[in-house]
Amino acid sequence: MSDVLKQFVMPSENLFGPGAIQEVGKKLTDLEVKKTLIVTDEGLHELGLSEQIANIITAAGIEVAIFPKAEPNPTDKNIEDGIAVYHAENCDSIVSLGGGSAHDAAKGIGIIASNGGCIHDYEGVDQTQNPLVPLIAINTTAGTASEMTRFTIITDTARKVKMAIVDKHVTPLVSINDPELMIGLPPALTAATGLDALTHAIEAFVSTNATPITDACGEKVLQLIPEFLPRAYANGTDLEAREQMVYAQFLAGMAFNNASLGYVHAIAHQLGGFYNLPHGVCNAILLPHVCRFNLTARTERFAKIAELLGANIEGLSKRDAAEKAISVIEALAKDLNIPSGFRELGAKDEDIEILAQNAMLDVCAATNPRKATLEDIKQIITNAMGPVVVQVNQNEAVTVS
Repeated sequence: MSDVLKQFVMPSENLFGPGAIQEVGKKLTDLEVKKTLIVTDEGLHELGLSEQIANIITAAGIEVAIFPKAEPNPTDKNIEDGIAVYHAENCDSIVSLGGGSAHDAAKGIGIIASNGGCIHDYEGVDQTQNPLVPLIAINTTAGTASEMTRFTIITDTARKVKMAIVDKHVTPLVSINDPELMIGLPPALTAATGLDALTHAIEAFVSTNATPITDACGEKVLQLIPEFLPRAYANGTDLEAREQMVYAQFLAGMAFNNASLGYVHAIAHQLGGFYNLPHGVCNAILLPHVCRFNLTARTERFAKIAELLGANIEGLSKRDAAEKAISVIEALAKDLNIPSGFRELGAKDEDIEILAQNAMLDVCAATNPRKATLEDIKQIITNAMGPVVVQVNQNEAVTVS
């Protein structure tokens, strides 16, 4: 029996389905706010989506300001700029619009709005004293689940490290997942965010802090993603696939928001912070390598993962069945054209030492089922670097495994 107190945290209200964004004005009215700051990225702003949301909100009698500068990997400077706009516009609430980056930026701004100081003060677990200003998160991707979690990831530009802020106070009050907003997502982003959700489910399922509640969430994710992620990738207008991926990523969020994560995220945060790489792609590359490292600690669970992902494990030993899980993950990543390794994205061998050192300090490492040494982490990163490409001459290159 565990003597560690368990908890289950998520937003108090969560809306799903086509047209769900039409409810944002009413939800803000219920919160009795006067002026809200929409935090979004430049791409969505240029597409006019932030104005569409602003019109819904103003029709409800609430004033709006827009901060369209959320960066793909939001930084400490990004948060400083956002809080300056929040105060200058006399806002009393926030609506985040986008994927994980917009939600994380909004959470970071909300932390400072209600607690003061700078974002670095809140790195770690439950470092805030006061609840966030009212935050409604409108999601536009199916992967990060940041619209419903207590996790906020902000890059410290001085250290080139992603700070993990895990705090019950940063959980949004309301999340909105409208699959119609995801129809235009390009295939590469669909793949990266979808495999991010798969990573959440698997890391939560093998976490040292897993519970029957988080297991139930994760198991459903492992059934949904193999069917609906390839469909959404192949045909971005497939509304059923988009809607089912909404549920998959949300359930994965429910799982990891409470069971936490492991070395995939602990290492991915470093590669993302150091090289400004897409988080979902980092997770997708690392996932099979970390699973292989964790296999001996959770053999039975990985065998179950293989079965849930659709692998035929009949007649296999637990160990051989567990290995099948890794094969399925690798095949799915290949089908979705995930890069073969980090060298392909510009990562350098000379940085492995500092990346590994920082990964050992990441809060997500605490719940990994197998404890690693620094050398273990370095080896995982080395394995994930991928093939070496040697330039023979101007017209020919040779890949060396």
